[in-house]
Amino acid sequence: MDKKENIFRKLARWLVRWIFGLKYEEKWFGVKALDKPAEIKFKNGVPDDSELIVSPGRQIFNRFMERKFAVFSVLVVLVMFCVVFIAPHFMTKYYDAFTETTQKDLPPTLDFMNVPGELAGNVKMIDSYSSFSVGLSNEGKVYVWGIGTIGATGIDVKQIPEEVKNAKIAYVAAGQDHIIAIGEDGKFYGWGNNRFGQYSVDETILANPNLEPVPDVVLNGQLDVSHIKRVTCGYQATAILMDDGTLYIWGNKQAYANMDRFIGKTNIVDVDFTLNYVVGLDEKQTGVYTGVKGLHTKAKSQIGGTKTDKMADFLNGRKINEVRATSTSVCILLDDGTIGFTGDFQSDYVEVPTLAEGERFIDIEAGTYHFSALSNLGHVYSFGGDHYRQAEAPKVNGAAKLFAGAFQSYAVDGSGKLLDKWGLSGYIFGTDDRGANIAERVVAGGRITMTVGAVAVIIEIIIGVSIGLAAGFAGGWVDIFLMRVAEVFSSIPLIPFMLILSSLLAQVSMTTDQRLYMVMVILGVLGWPGFAHITRAQVLVAREAEYVTAAQAMGVKPSRIAFKHILPNIVSVILVNMTLSFAASMQTETSLSFLGFGVNYPQPSWGNMLSRASNAVAALNFWWQWVFTSAILILTTVCINTIGDTLRDVMDPKSSNDK
Repeated sequence: MDKKENIFRKLARWLVRWIFGLKYEEKWFGVKALDKPAEIKFKNGVPDDSELIVSPGRQIFNRFMERKFAVFSVLVVLVMFCVVFIAPHFMTKYYDAFTETTQKDLPPTLDFMNVPGELAGNVKMIDSYSSFSVGLSNEGKVYVWGIGTIGATGIDVKQIPEEVKNAKIAYVAAGQDHIIAIGEDGKFYGWGNNRFGQYSVDETILANPNLEPVPDVVLNGQLDVSHIKRVTCGYQATAILMDDGTLYIWGNKQAYANMDRFIGKTNIVDVDFTLNYVVGLDEKQTGVYTGVKGLHTKAKSQIGGTKTDKMADFLNGRKINEVRATSTSVCILLDDGTIGFTGDFQSDYVEVPTLAEGERFIDIEAGTYHFSALSNLGHVYSFGGDHYRQAEAPKVNGAAKLFAGAFQSYAVDGSGKLLDKWGLSGYIFGTDDRGANIAERVVAGGRITMTVGAVAVIIEIIIGVSIGLAAGFAGGWVDIFLMRVAEVFSSIPLIPFMLILSSLLAQVSMTTDQRLYMVMVILGVLGWPGFAHITRAQVLVAREAEYVTAAQAMGVKPSRIAFKHILPNIVSVILVNMTLSFAASMQTETSLSFLGFGVNYPQPSWGNMLSRASNAVAALNFWWQWVFTSAILILTTVCINTIGDTLRDVMDPKSSNDK
């Protein structure tokens, strides 16, 4: 047996003897143990027979298990560690920088796809753009679900106007913060936010050149509903297309720079909105019309090839039946069931599913980042952006209609029965002010905060224990010098020091990881004096013990006495303080990130996620953006401190058993 193997064997024997006792050391390693009964009964963590030899680990374990809150704390910490270190491996769609403008400041909910029961069996149409959906039954009744509150405005689009409830509606559509409806008699309705003239007109709107008012023919209810071809909403704009090509479009022209090119058009075959542009198909069938030269002049076919061609070459005599747009891309459906893509976008992420022989697409709908398509065989497909799993369509047979919301899709049969739904159901912890999922960021941020705390503590232990051992065992001028150094480090105020350093480094270009490493090192370098003082105090007591005197008399080297004889006897004190210091390091990192020095957005940590609490308006109106994170942080640190306090009690032979 070589020396390395012998060391590991001794270490394993020591751990088994310390935790399980001599009985298991004899069983597993074949060493001779004292004779004792096969079963030992304990009372208050102490064997009934005082003559029995029981391992220290077994005594500590039994005494620890008597403390119910301590056991609960261990379970909480273990669960938290599993969540923050294991769960991210299953968050395949998450990345730190992902934000979504249409999803910001949303409260906790899982109701995004909770279609009302009355509507689920009688769907005429469903539409959504942001956090709420509007549905229409075959009888003309309107339903709204999801999150209807519009930020801190006090507006709730789920409060359907009484006149809409009493009317028979033919069409509905949802924008970012408003809903419009058209009755079967042509009457126009709107509710929600009207700051940009989404559904009504006043002098302020008429005087603003950046706003296009609702056309009089629409506002006065003069539309012939039987000739409406399409009603759709963009961010803060709306378009109504008639079957003769006439287009009525209005809203915020600042959001859609090319809206003026569509006003008054009478030759439009289809229309939709990207995030920044209006896109349409004119009667010329030469391509996607935007009014902006060169913006959408090429198409990419994913059926039968992936070559980027000029639109005319791609069409090759075929006609476009539909134009549907996500935030950045446009999909065209041709009369032969082929689909292609065009626009100002990176199309490589769009992977169109392969259809069976004889199957072709007959309808296409678009969400914010994904497309959903319906085939002639009644099957549904989704493809494109999939952060919220909105592109993972289930197997559906017999679908006759398909509706796509911002991040959801719905398949309906010929009678209006909802067959299936897929996509984003909501956010269990809500979203932050940039539209990121707080629950995902809590998990990812916990990993950062705990890692910073753990690495900082390891650095503290390495430096502090080494210096404490040297000072306590050597004594004399070595002790005096090392303790004065420790006092100098102890006198440095951590938070002000970090803030000053942050200002000095503001002009230095640092990556997020470099900043994170610096925080770990600084916390460790400034935090070691506590370990040094505790270790020194324990060494001063231990070096007077008889086993140390015996080792000195045998000529054992001082360094070997310190690390082999004294250190193992004070490891329990170090372990307790390590636990307490871990919680303190987590809190310090949280404070630094909260103040802006530590981890910065978009990389999450529990500290920078609490920054919204510093704003009184945000803290009151968007409470979920800090309450859940702070509750998890408090629970974790309290449980870690409880474990440390309990270990200190159970490892102290002088402590009361019933404390």
